[in-house]
Amino acid sequence: MSRIGKYPVAIPDGVSVEVANDMVTAKGKLGELQVALLPEVAVDIADGMVTVTPRDAGKKARSMWGTTRSQIANAVTGVSEGFTVNLEISGVGYRAAVEGQNLVLALGFSHPVHYPIPKEITVKCERPTAIAISGSDKQKIGQMASEIRAYRPPEPFKGKGVRYANEQILRKEGKKK
Repeated sequence: MSRIGKYPVAIPDGVSVEVANDMVTAKGKLGELQVALLPEVAVDIADGMVTVTPRDAGKKARSMWGTTRSQIANAVTGVSEGFTVNLEISGVGYRAAVEGQNLVLALGFSHPVHYPIPKEITVKCERPTAIAISGSDKQKIGQMASEIRAYRPPEPFKGKGVRYANEQILRKEGKKK
């Protein structure tokens, strides 16, 4: 029994959800997202709610039940409210700036790192040490944030690097004389 899959997804005002050709399409003020359906799950729309049910009692159907429900919920939330991931940069001389369609990062390398920004994602740098990545597709935003963090992950001794805004870094003491 899936604990996530059994809950229906509420459709907010201004969002329309349709099921056609093994695809669930959510349209809202922030755009349109599609979720591919597997043959193991069935999706029904009634009374402003989307319900996902497994077609049989097999292991694959039960495992994809909650996953499909979460993907549909993320699509509905994405087209109505959107998602934002905040990154923080710490370190002497480490900074970020948006130049056209590129995010330029100075992370202590001999050259600046140029990261191309996809069209459906917006990136803002209010301060040189803060990056806000926002858009409607949760997977693409998370992937972009992960790739930016991978350039210089936070190190445990001084805490220098790129980290998520809510991430706690376990600090180490360092060498003693």
